[in-house]
Amino acid sequence: MNANPSLFDRAGAEIIAFHRFFVAWYDVATADGVDFSRCEQAFGRNFHMIPPTGRIFDRAEAIALIKSNRASFKGDFSIDIEDIRPFWEEGGMILVTYVERQDRRGVKSARRASALFVENPSAPHGVEWRHLHETWMQAAE
Repeated sequence: MNANPSLFDRAGAEIIAFHRFFVAWYDVATADGVDFSRCEQAFGRNFHMIPPTGRIFDRAEAIALIKSNRASFKGDFSIDIEDIRPFWEEGGMILVTYVERQDRRGVKSARRASALFVENPSAPHGVEWRHLHETWMQAAE
């Protein structure tokens, strides 16, 4: 493994690790063993999220939403991350896109996400989430 991973490599590792956190946090069998501070360390002070519903969540609202979903599944929730791509990078910031596939109690969905990361040595993987925008993917009719 590279001793000095690129900004893209760190952002990609963070995307995968953070979604593993969600799966563990949301599962009743594993939630008690999850350190929620990992979530709080990952989101930058000015973090914003736009999920597929279109609502804009600030950092506090996003954290409250994630906290409220603790242990809400019983082994029937999974997330797969695919197709992580760099889109733009400059001065310690990187914009990446990726596909997130979820299975919630047998209901499958897919969303494409664009995420802006900023270097922060105290954040997991040395990058903090600054902005996340997700949109539903659907097949052509």
